[in-house]
Amino acid sequence: MSSNSRVWLVTGSSQGLGRALVEAILLAGERAVATARNLSSLQSLTSKYPSTQLLVVELDVVNEKHIGRAFEATKEKQVEVLFWGPVHICQKAIPFFRDVNPPGVGGHILNITSIGGYQGVPSLAFYNAGKFALEGLTEALAREMLPEWNIRATIIEPGGLQTAWSGSSLVQLPVLPIYKQEHAPSEQLRRLRDPSMAIGDPAKAAQALLKIAGRKDLPMRIQLGTDAVFMVRSKAKRTLDDTLNPEWEDLAHSTNRDGIEKDKVLEKVKAAVIE
Repeated sequence: MSSNSRVWLVTGSSQGLGRALVEAILLAGERAVATARNLSSLQSLTSKYPSTQLLVVELDVVNEKHIGRAFEATKEKQVEVLFWGPVHICQKAIPFFRDVNPPGVGGHILNITSIGGYQGVPSLAFYNAGKFALEGLTEALAREMLPEWNIRATIIEPGGLQTAWSGSSLVQLPVLPIYKQEHAPSEQLRRLRDPSMAIGDPAKAAQALLKIAGRKDLPMRIQLGTDAVFMVRSKAKRTLDDTLNPEWEDLAHSTNRDGIEKDKVLEKVKAAVIE
């Protein structure tokens, strides 16, 4: 292991993709700060790797004091965990990359959202809300960084992975009677939710993340899994088709103030928004 190897801060390291990523990082000879709410879940790793390569830190991502400790050495509300937790991590990571790392070294934030951060899914509205918010945050902060800081951010959208996500980690509430009908979209989805739908291998996903982290020429969003690629393409096509529909395009332009020239507006918007 080189003292110049990358250092990864991985949240949610006790299981699933987080655990697989930590294992892949260590096997690759790189260094990791592995965080979890329950440190005993990482004991098998601490007994195998030296403290110079692996540092384990207690971290509840919605507790800012825990995050501070993670860089220096649960609440089960979905939006807090899925959105505000990563927000707090980013708030600590960015000044660390900018001010603590040598000038120009920077860093790379890989925010793991989900296909549920791009496509809404019946019965997962609050989960989708947290993941959609995280995608918006990541996209905006990536564009806010000054080039000389060399701080990048990428959205990772996994499809179904064989983890405890839909098992022991899934909190299920009783279904409201009014939704418990055969033709209800959420009821149809619940019947389809079974382990065979999770086609992704967390270990392979972790290897993909290692590859992504070392690349410079990355798109803003990267999908993991055949299901993820299909769902993103399908929604992107529907969205594009909607904007190209003359009826809805004309309706959009009709709301401009009088005297506004559409073509001039488009030039300014392109200059401000398109990278």
